[in-house]
Amino acid sequence: MVFFRLLKILRVFARYRLDRLFPANTPLRVRLAFCWVKLIPGKKLSRGEALRRALEDLGPIFIKFGQLLSTRPDLIPADIVSELNYLQDQVKPFGNDEFRELLEKSLGEKIEAVFSHYEKDPLASASIAQVHAAKLMDGRDVIIKLVRPNLENIIEQDIQLLLVVAKLIEKFSQDGKRLRPVEIVEDYRITIFDELDLQREAANASQLRRNFLNSPLLYVPEIIWPFTRPNLLVMERIYGIPVTDLTQLNAQNTNLKLLAERGVEIFFTQVFDHNFFHADMHPGNIFVSRENPQSPQYMAVDMAIVASLTKEDQYYLARNLLAMFRRDYRLVAELHVQSGWVPAHVRVGDLEAAIRTVCEPIFEKPLKDISFGNVLLSLFRTARRFDMQVQPQLVLLQKTLLNIEGLGRQLYPDLDLWQTAHPFLERWLKNRFHPKSLWKELKRYAPEWMEKFPQVPQLIFNGLQQLPAIKNELQLLRDAQVNQATQDQRLQWVQLALVAIIGLGAGFFMTQWF
Repeated sequence: MVFFRLLKILRVFARYRLDRLFPANTPLRVRLAFCWVKLIPGKKLSRGEALRRALEDLGPIFIKFGQLLSTRPDLIPADIVSELNYLQDQVKPFGNDEFRELLEKSLGEKIEAVFSHYEKDPLASASIAQVHAAKLMDGRDVIIKLVRPNLENIIEQDIQLLLVVAKLIEKFSQDGKRLRPVEIVEDYRITIFDELDLQREAANASQLRRNFLNSPLLYVPEIIWPFTRPNLLVMERIYGIPVTDLTQLNAQNTNLKLLAERGVEIFFTQVFDHNFFHADMHPGNIFVSRENPQSPQYMAVDMAIVASLTKEDQYYLARNLLAMFRRDYRLVAELHVQSGWVPAHVRVGDLEAAIRTVCEPIFEKPLKDISFGNVLLSLFRTARRFDMQVQPQLVLLQKTLLNIEGLGRQLYPDLDLWQTAHPFLERWLKNRFHPKSLWKELKRYAPEWMEKFPQVPQLIFNGLQQLPAIKNELQLLRDAQVNQATQDQRLQWVQLALVAIIGLGAGFFMTQWF
């Protein structure tokens, strides 16, 4: 089964000539291993479109993987990211009888005992789950979100194949370590299996709803917990206006300037005040309430992907943003080193000069024309030249900021993001060191400190005793690394030979299919 799946992947690889994605410095031996691809007629598409269409042909799991890649503009070229952003999450729905059977199995009772009515035609049919509208026995309108059946085995098979490809890229490509393909696939494994757990998504929604309870900024639908399971989510149905439907928004005389500014305020409130942000805020997940259009309120759904920052990252991010817009590039460089985002051996002066080169042309424009998200992206790209290891949370934050900013300027083209963000960041940094905040932190952690304090002298003594043993272990590791390097070199040639044999065999079989 896995072998035939691999053959299909190789066939799609060849059809769309994905060998074009190999970087220019790919070793000759790797290119020779895939020379059979040229025997098969390819489609004349741009490399980004070719990758997108290949992922679509390979099915829902690969589509999701493409969506994950689109959130990594720090690693993936811009032309590919722009194509991957077009990936649609619509697939053929499964039958009504199967849906009913799965739903009743999850509920543990007949549908009629829980819902007075449910719509047989789905509202949406995505790669992971399917959504139907329904009405509870007490008359409340809800949506039913149910995970597709038998996904786990398919996902695991595809992930194992993706890992094989990622490891080969990392081993044989000169850019392999920089691109970190294995890490991307491992992140995808976590993301995709998290999305299969609708109870996790429900918990995220419940937390976000609590954070914005009674807020004029954002409304999050209520989770109906008695009927929510790991593969089933029942949630209050909302009837807002899609945020990109400017015709309806203008028809009800919505204050678009305030709506755009509130989107920015929601973002910074989630990231800094709550430290819990909706990391998938694309237009399909955002609506606008029909009530009170002069004081418009956002409505959010689909909380499968959320993220948080460490307190250190929050602090350094806030200071970085303020320093950048003050053109204090020296401070930006120093903060990158202090935060550990770049290694300590990096010369601050070199990093400062690189940041100035990127940012100075940007800040010659009026503030309202400057993209916050693009500044952050440029900063991350520059720092990567100095071995910055970008954390997934920071990348999700940057992607979310780009979404919010793009959406805000679509609603109100003259949106000045800095006018909203600057006082917020100033206030947040000031409150961080307020005596009340420090006292709150002290009360929170004091019991743990008092519990651990008596152990400190013994821990120090034990650590000093271990120093000679650690020195011996380090010497043994150095000796083992020398031996392993020789063995790895031999193993690489064996693996390459196997890849070439499999590739040539696959090419022979697939030429019979075309």
